[in-house]
Amino acid sequence: MTPIELLQAPTTQATDVAAKLAALRSLLAAQALDAYLIPSADEHLNEYLPEIKQRRKWASGFTGSSGDFLVGHTQAWVFVDSRYYEQADLEVDTDLIQVSKVGLDDHKTLEEVVEALGREATKAGQEIRLGYDPFTLSVSQFRDFHKKVESWGVVLVPIATNLVDQVRSQSWADEILPAYADSPLFALSDEQTGEAIAQKLARTREKLEKANAQILPITKLDQIAWLFNLRGWDVSYNPVFIAYAIVTAEQAFLFTNEHRINPALQQQLAQHLTLLPYDDYVTTLRSLLTPNSRVLIDPKHTTMGTYQILKPAPGQTRCKIVETANPVEDMKARKNAIEIAQMQHANLKASRAKTRTMKWLFDQLAAENRLTEADVAATIEGFYQEEAGFQGLSFNTIAGSGSNSSIVHYGTPNPEKVLQSGELLLLDSGAQYAAGTTDDTRTFVVGTPTPDQIERYTEVLKAHINCAMQQFPKGTTGAQLDGITRSTLWHAGLDYGHGTGHGVGAFLNVHEGPNGISKRVSQTLEPGMITSIEPGFYQPGWGGIRIENLYAIVEMPQETKDDSNTAKTPWYGFESLTYIPFDNRLIDFTRLDSRQRTWLDRYYHAILAKLTPTLSPSDADWLSQTCTL
Repeated sequence: MTPIELLQAPTTQATDVAAKLAALRSLLAAQALDAYLIPSADEHLNEYLPEIKQRRKWASGFTGSSGDFLVGHTQAWVFVDSRYYEQADLEVDTDLIQVSKVGLDDHKTLEEVVEALGREATKAGQEIRLGYDPFTLSVSQFRDFHKKVESWGVVLVPIATNLVDQVRSQSWADEILPAYADSPLFALSDEQTGEAIAQKLARTREKLEKANAQILPITKLDQIAWLFNLRGWDVSYNPVFIAYAIVTAEQAFLFTNEHRINPALQQQLAQHLTLLPYDDYVTTLRSLLTPNSRVLIDPKHTTMGTYQILKPAPGQTRCKIVETANPVEDMKARKNAIEIAQMQHANLKASRAKTRTMKWLFDQLAAENRLTEADVAATIEGFYQEEAGFQGLSFNTIAGSGSNSSIVHYGTPNPEKVLQSGELLLLDSGAQYAAGTTDDTRTFVVGTPTPDQIERYTEVLKAHINCAMQQFPKGTTGAQLDGITRSTLWHAGLDYGHGTGHGVGAFLNVHEGPNGISKRVSQTLEPGMITSIEPGFYQPGWGGIRIENLYAIVEMPQETKDDSNTAKTPWYGFESLTYIPFDNRLIDFTRLDSRQRTWLDRYYHAILAKLTPTLSPSDADWLSQTCTL
């Protein structure tokens, strides 16, 4: 539901949420629970969820892709980070649910709220029983949470059947539920992926052996899709499918709904794996375990549900657990030459589409035509569709104008919000093409920019350029580059609440680990990884700015290395995948130093070289004028 729709129908929304909270609270009482935790993730720790698994959204009304929901007998809380402060205020009925804006001094975290509940119970000589679905929390999340709250008399109680699912099946039985795990699966050729299934399985087993483990359960959908060169559309915007997998030294198992795999593909997969129903995952994993089995789990990417299958009962030895990073995650992040080439092609298509959208936008504004946010979103999608191999959007387009541009993950572009002179328009969009995923952001001004808009936009652009042209030695982490990017913004008294960049999959999820550029990312950046660079600035009521390109990490030429060392350290840098002009009206070129201006000049020359041959004469002429400093 969009913000405008929420304003138009507050009574219906409030009544619905109130009824759902009442039904949940009746189950709390029935199971002797004091509270129940509803995370944003599902059984596969997805960021983007199948509609039927959007439990927190269903129960609370909050639609953000991140944020937890805690329901007690008399109170309820939604916990959001800075990306969703404004969105949560628009979507959540604060008469029923308290919005806790994590990071603000007067707002509590989930742990602090639970701790406060525990303190009160301890004073009364009682304990707090907090229920949770073990298949919706990773092992790391559970451990961190448990460590923080256990000393305050909080007992975490695993609930076998998710309480939201129970409420939906009991009290909302007539609700029409969307299909789940039902999209047809399709295979990617070796020419698209650059590596056959057999090779990927062999490499995975080598890494298992090196870790002294024999069994690898896999929960994450993008890991499974990458490993088996398969794709599906069970999750909006993400070409993945609902499944589990297990890899052993001798076997591989794929658990999914078999009816949506055609016979020819089933026969092809049979050469590499055993195909089983989705619901056979737990029993099959248990059947593989012996007291001598060594099972590798990644605490960040394995649910507590899987961990509890492996964990022995007191006095028993079920298996030995080896905790380390999932080898598939690292292999997936380091794209091979063919994957990089596919990403280059896909992002060039997306760059052309957004550049054409930019010209269309400027032409419409010059003609003083009425435009809405929804018009802009529809236009960019139309240009994406004109490119060969278009599969769909990679996320819901963010086309926020005026005050909406400061909502970092602004939801549905509003057909009633007309672009007004003097406002900023933030257009963050991406597409899925066969074998390639795209994501980029440009910010434009409607009419004549103000001095504040020019100053802040220029500072964000400087931050982007500083990161994009940064060379760094092997072993550099995303956290280190995050600080470098923010440096000039901090000098100007500006900052942004989100990370500087995220990994991107090759025709997979638009947000991909383990690499990224953020204060919380300790993963080193290596050649073959793809990352966004997207600094920004947001001020509620004033507007927002974000400038985002995708880059491949590459090894720099030998001559840039320190020749004084006999054992030379490799140096890396960024190679752009995105080629879209900036809004020059918002750039104060006098604020750019010589290196920043040189980078921008070279970038504009690259845009002209890559896009001009494929554009119409009028579009090419416009681009030539636009890319002139």
